[in-house]
Amino acid sequence: MADSFQRLFTHAEPQVLSMNVQAALGPARIPKRSQFSLLVRHFLERFFNHETASPDGDAKTRLIQIAFATGLPPFLVAIYLWPVYHPTIVYPQDHPVFGRLPPYWLQVNHHLFFVLYSLVAMGVATVFEWDLFFPDLLDLFILVPLPIHSRRAFAARVTAIVALIVGLLLDTNLFSSIVLPMALDPPNLLRFLAGHILAVAASGLFASASILALQCLFLCIFGERIFRKLALLLQGSAITLLVMFMLLFPVLSGAVPVMLQSSSFVTRCFPPFWFLGIYQCMIEGPRVLPIYLTLARMGYFAILLVSLVAILTYPLAYIRRTRQLVEGPSSRRAVNPLIRPLAQVLHATMIRRPQGRAIFHFISQTVMRVPRYRIYLVLYGGVGLSVVTASILRFSVNNQQIRAEVSADGIRVAVGIIAFWIIAGLRLAFISSGNQRGRWIFHIVHGNPPDVRTLTEQLAAAKTWVLVWTVLTTLGMCLIFRVIAPAELLSTRAIEAQILVAGSMVLLLADAFFLNVTSLPFTSEQAREQPNVALTVLKYFTFFPVVAALPLQLEPWIEKSASYFVILVVAVAALHLLLQRRHQSVIREHCNQLALEENEEEFPMKLGLRY
Repeated sequence: MADSFQRLFTHAEPQVLSMNVQAALGPARIPKRSQFSLLVRHFLERFFNHETASPDGDAKTRLIQIAFATGLPPFLVAIYLWPVYHPTIVYPQDHPVFGRLPPYWLQVNHHLFFVLYSLVAMGVATVFEWDLFFPDLLDLFILVPLPIHSRRAFAARVTAIVALIVGLLLDTNLFSSIVLPMALDPPNLLRFLAGHILAVAASGLFASASILALQCLFLCIFGERIFRKLALLLQGSAITLLVMFMLLFPVLSGAVPVMLQSSSFVTRCFPPFWFLGIYQCMIEGPRVLPIYLTLARMGYFAILLVSLVAILTYPLAYIRRTRQLVEGPSSRRAVNPLIRPLAQVLHATMIRRPQGRAIFHFISQTVMRVPRYRIYLVLYGGVGLSVVTASILRFSVNNQQIRAEVSADGIRVAVGIIAFWIIAGLRLAFISSGNQRGRWIFHIVHGNPPDVRTLTEQLAAAKTWVLVWTVLTTLGMCLIFRVIAPAELLSTRAIEAQILVAGSMVLLLADAFFLNVTSLPFTSEQAREQPNVALTVLKYFTFFPVVAALPLQLEPWIEKSASYFVILVVAVAALHLLLQRRHQSVIREHCNQLALEENEEEFPMKLGLRY
C-alpha cells in the first residue's frame, strides 16, 4: 500500500529503455480480459474510430477535440454568470442596473440554458453516431465467423451504447456542474446540485433515448430498405429541430415568463420546459409554482416512456437489421426517372464532353450512398435550416400574449445563409479523404496529375453539380418564403432583386469555396498535417456574417433603380471571371508538378518542393 502511494509522487519511467533494463523487467504481463470486455472496448472504440468521426484515422485526437468542444460552452457560461450573481463585488451597490441580484425570471432563464444545452448536445451526438448503434457489414464479415455467441455480442453492444451515453452526459455537464454552484452561490447548495444534475441528466437522456427509440421504431415497422430512404430526412429533421431550439433561446428568453404563467398547451408540449420543471421543483421545494409540478411530472413520464420504447424495440430492430444485412440489399434502378430530364438538359448545354459527364454522374451516384457524406450533408443542412428559421422567426409579447412574427430582414438574410451552408457542406464532402476506392481509375485514365484541360473540365463539371443543386434549393426556398413574406417583399422589383442576389451569391460562393480545390470529388488524399480546427472555425465566424449581411444591404439598394440591377450584374460577372482565372492558375500549377509516390513525404526529403 505504501509503495503504491509513493508511486503517485515519483516520476514516470522513460519511454526508451536499454536492452539490459528491458531484460531485467522480465516477461511482459498481458492483462487478462474476458471476451465480453474485449467486445465492449471494441464497440466503444468504433464509435470514435470510423471514417465519419476520424477520417484521418487519429481517433484519440478527434475524441479530445469533441470532448472539449462539447463541454466548453456551458463551462464558459457558468463562469460568465459569476459577476451577474455577485454584483456588489463587481459593481457599486447603488448601481441602477447591475447593483442587485438578477430577478427571478432571469434566473429561470439561466437554468433553462443548461437544460436546453444538454438536450441539444446529447441529441446531436446521438444523431452523429446513428449508424453505429446497430451491426454493419464489417461486423457481419469479421465478428460473425468468430466463436462469439450472438447474445454476448448483443449484450456487449448494448453496454457500449450505455457507456457512450453516460460518457457524453458527463462530458457535457461535468465542468459546468462544478463551477456553477460557485458562480450562482445558491442559498441551498445541496438542493441546487441535486436539481441541476438531475435536470441536465434527464434532459440529455431524453434526447438520446428519443432518437434511439425513433430509429428502432422505424426499423421494426418499415425494415432496412425503407428506413434507409427515410433516415436522411429523420436525421436532418432532428438536427434542425435541436439546433433551432438552441438558436431560438435568446428570442424565447423574453417570452418564457408569459409562457410558463399562461400554462398553455404549447408550453406543455415544449420538452425543455419539462426538465426545467424538474430543476425548479428540486430547488424551490414546496414554494414552487404549480406549473413546474405539472411539467416535472410530464418530464418523468417522457423519460420513462422513451426509455421503455427504446429498450423494448431495440432487440427487434437489432435482429431485423442483422437479418437484412445477411440477405443483402434489394436491387434498385440506376437512374432516378425524375432526374433524367434534368441530366439530358445539362448534357446538351453545360456538360457536353464525356469527361465532365462522367464526373457529374459519379458525384450523383456517390454522395448519397456513403454514410460519411450523408452525415456531412445532414449536419450542414440541419444547421443551415435552423439558422434560417432563427433568422426569420420573431416573438413579441403584447398584453401577456405571445405572437410569432416573420421578419422581412430575416427573409433577405436567409438567401445568403442557405447558399453558404449548402456549398460549404458540399465542399467538405467533396474534399473528404475517407473514400479512396474510386481514385485509382481516374489516375489510370487521365494520369496523375492529369493535363490541364482534362482537370479543368472535370472540376468544372463538379462545380456545375454544386451550382445546379444549390440554385434549385435556394430558389425553392425563395418560393416557400413568398407564402410567409410580408407585403414589402412581394412586389415585382423585390422578387427580381431577391432572385438576382440569390443567383449571384450562389455563383460567387461556389467560386470562392472551390478556388483552391484541385482534386476530384471524393478522391482527395489524406492530409499529411493535422488541420487547425480553431483556424477553420475562425474562418467561418469571420466569413459567414459578411455573407449573411450582403443580401440585407444589396436587395433594398437594387430595388431603388434598374441601373443598380445592371451594375450588380456587371460586378458579379467581373468578379466571377477574376476568380475563374485565379482557379485556372491554381490548376495549371498543380498539373505542372510531379506526383508523389505512394507514402512519399514532401518534407524533409524534398523540403516541400516538387520539380
